[in-house]
Amino acid sequence: MMGVMVSEETLVPTAAPERVTPEQAQVGPQAGPPAPGTRAWTARLAVVGIVLTALNLRPAITSLGALLEEVRAGLGMSGSVAGLLTSVPPLCFALFGVMAPRLARRFGPAAVVCAGMVAIAGGLLIRPYAGGTAGFVAASALALMGIAVSNVLMPVIVKRWFPDRVGSMTGLYSMALALGTSSAAAVTVPMTEAMGGSWQTGLAVWAGLATAAVLPWLPFVRDRATRSAEQAPAREEESALRITRSRTAWALAVFFGLQATAAYITMGWMAQIFRDAGVPAGTAGLLLAVTMVMGVPLAFVIPRLATRLPRQGPIVVVLGICGLLGYGGLHLAPAEGAWAWALLIGIANCSFPLALTMVGMRARTGAGVVKLSAFAQSTGYLISIPGPLLVGVLYQHSGGWGLPLALMAALMLPQIAAGILAGRDRVVEDEAVR
Repeated sequence: MMGVMVSEETLVPTAAPERVTPEQAQVGPQAGPPAPGTRAWTARLAVVGIVLTALNLRPAITSLGALLEEVRAGLGMSGSVAGLLTSVPPLCFALFGVMAPRLARRFGPAAVVCAGMVAIAGGLLIRPYAGGTAGFVAASALALMGIAVSNVLMPVIVKRWFPDRVGSMTGLYSMALALGTSSAAAVTVPMTEAMGGSWQTGLAVWAGLATAAVLPWLPFVRDRATRSAEQAPAREEESALRITRSRTAWALAVFFGLQATAAYITMGWMAQIFRDAGVPAGTAGLLLAVTMVMGVPLAFVIPRLATRLPRQGPIVVVLGICGLLGYGGLHLAPAEGAWAWALLIGIANCSFPLALTMVGMRARTGAGVVKLSAFAQSTGYLISIPGPLLVGVLYQHSGGWGLPLALMAALMLPQIAAGILAGRDRVVEDEAVR
């Protein structure tokens, strides 16, 4: 990775105020310092690219959820196939995420993220007009492939360009991701109605946002001299790193997987829990939106706090307790305390930006961040696949939400334990070198 340390405020090399050692800040070979004007310009462009990329990492999913009934009717899709669509995103994230390190090693992370944005734009533009369920799923998979590799490489981009601002830049990225998630869920339906009511148009319009995200990365793709200077050292570092030997990597993967499980269960079932308790459908949707919007401000605060602590375990525990209280409240008084439970579960779901921050903190080198990010996210998303399906099975066979909520609360306990282990002050290079 390029050895440029860029301060968020001054855009020039500074001392690291967020507990980053000199070894951690050295994320790649020195290719020669660029001119100050060039450094400032490229750093600002990287910020724009990070924000636009983050905005595009969930609308492909949440916009479909908003129009799923119309899509099912338009394509003649069965209920079982529509149900399987909820498991396609984590499956694609797991399968395609493992490709990211090899692609980044060959082409550079910025070029791969740029290609990922192209894939998202193409998939979102094609899928409404693919002409059938198979084409719709295939085009969705293309978009999800772009999301998967970008998911893995965004912590790498942050570590490369802002090694002394890992917390604040991860917070900015996570906040933009949460904003993109909630915005797509909230505006897709009214925007579709305003454009004539066609679900094809309502889904395809999000390709425009992905196209805009391609543009900031183009200058980095053309920077072939820097990319070639990075490849050999990164390949040598990565060959010596056996990530599966690291207990910290496994703990982070489990933590990532369990928080993703909670997030997908929340997105898929929380509104139904409220509706079954007698909450009106419109209010239930608003409660879900509140839960998702909680991630916008907290996604900026939590990473900044995490990088200032020697261990992130206390944050993990606080978020876990919020989740336990929220699930307990949903069981005991789902309608009476609906707003409180929505807020508590929204806070608990902010484990996602914390997990991303720990990816950047638990590796010393650029190659380490690439491997740890790919391993933690791919393994984590595999772990998350059964959760929403199991909740649906328990709900169907038990006839109520007692058993599903007990499962959701029970999963919070190993999430807290794994998060405490992942939050210890150590790096995977010390555990996983051959």
